[in-house]
Amino acid sequence: MAELARNMDCDVIVFGLIGERGRELREFLDHELDETLRRRSVLVCATSDRSSMERARAAFTATAIAEAFRARGQKVLLLLDSLTRFARAQREIGIASGEPLGRGGLPPSVYTLLPRLVERAGMSENGSITALYTVLIEQDSMNDPVADEVRSLLDGHIVLSRKLAERGHYPAIDVSASISRILSNVTGREHQRANNRLRQLLAAYKQVEMLLRLGEYQAGADPVTDCAVQLNDAINAFLRQDLREPVPLQETLDRLLQLTSQLPE
Repeated sequence: MAELARNMDCDVIVFGLIGERGRELREFLDHELDETLRRRSVLVCATSDRSSMERARAAFTATAIAEAFRARGQKVLLLLDSLTRFARAQREIGIASGEPLGRGGLPPSVYTLLPRLVERAGMSENGSITALYTVLIEQDSMNDPVADEVRSLLDGHIVLSRKLAERGHYPAIDVSASISRILSNVTGREHQRANNRLRQLLAAYKQVEMLLRLGEYQAGADPVTDCAVQLNDAINAFLRQDLREPVPLQETLDRLLQLTSQLPE
């Protein structure tokens, strides 16, 4: 999150840290937030030892602060970590108030409050709030009830892969599983075409990955798959990035276009 905040073009950054451990929060404040970042940041924190009411309200407090800056005409980045812990806090409140448990073991109030929270982000006549919400899922299952609900509410999702992280591939983004619903509204046709071609290469390689490990893959049957195998190392290098080494958007796009231009028509 700090890496995103450091390199985002915005006026104000609002962090909503919900249910974090106190030690992790202290390390984040001491090691990730430099002086330049602190000057334009607001932090709303409710650690894991705080009451469920306080943890749930912290998410709305962070959003309200972001709205105040937006009303002043500023571009605001809202980083809320995490919606899962917000939902857990609201679950505790719901159970204590006698609510029945519904889908996914969550009370109805969770499904009522999630859209009320996330719908407050976006553009206004004066400014904007760009919000990034994290969701924790168990065993990389996208059928998690909170993840499933949030996917239906937001403009897209970035999926982080435990397997990629175990291989030292950072950022550990599973490109194939990540989706933007507004891609066509914010990118050009050339960019969209390159995006589709890269996804095609990743899907083709995934289909034969087991054969490659067993030494059973035979080239020549499909030119797209052959290209995906040949470019796999280059694609992985393109998808990696070190911390505190930002890359301009145009440079990234140029590399993407060059890489995908090798895919046969």
